[in-house]
Amino acid sequence: MSLVWSFSSLKTFQQCPKKYYHLKVAKDVKDTTGEAALYGTEMHLAAEEYIRDGKDLPPKFEYLRSSLDRLNAIEGEKYCEVELGLTKNLEECTFDAPNVWWHGVADLVIINRKSGTCYSIDYKTSKNARYADVTQLDLVACGLFAKFPEVKRIKSALMFVVSKEFIKAEHVAETKQKYIDKVLPHIERLEGAFESGVWNAKQGALCGWCPVTHCEHYVNRSRK
Repeated sequence: MSLVWSFSSLKTFQQCPKKYYHLKVAKDVKDTTGEAALYGTEMHLAAEEYIRDGKDLPPKFEYLRSSLDRLNAIEGEKYCEVELGLTKNLEECTFDAPNVWWHGVADLVIINRKSGTCYSIDYKTSKNARYADVTQLDLVACGLFAKFPEVKRIKSALMFVVSKEFIKAEHVAETKQKYIDKVLPHIERLEGAFESGVWNAKQGALCGWCPVTHCEHYVNRSRK
């Protein structure tokens, strides 16, 4: 099978190849959707509808208003939940194109065509930014440069809506290959697993929350 990856799927492989195999290859296990994931989905939808449609925020997300208003006040065309795709040659394609190599979604993109400024915001519902990873911003920037070739510089941020932290990064089109190069060693290991058929389990702190319950490292967290 041809390799199609995203930031989240690559993180899954790095966390545990065996988990990746059962979720993404064999597909004989489904990831359970916990309360935190459901909350994140609801929050993203509320932010999307508030900025794109002007729909008021549900009471549970009222705390987002001031942050979203600041984003809404930025001059430029606003695009919500932008699906992005890249071929292996880093050319633009649709999210689910037959030749897609990487794909991802940008939560909010603001393009000011007069100034040539672009903003890319990814919402996070984690309690804090302790484990923030700007690699996600790097990859989304590559997708945006391909989709909007007139954009040459992007101001990106992970917006932690609960702790009100912003993890910022700046990206320029001329160095987009550098952002891909950062993850290529991990991609090569993933490709190697596909070729060899070896998907070794990796023990870690999250084993008790893994949906692959028949793994030798799984310990039912409900017993703790």
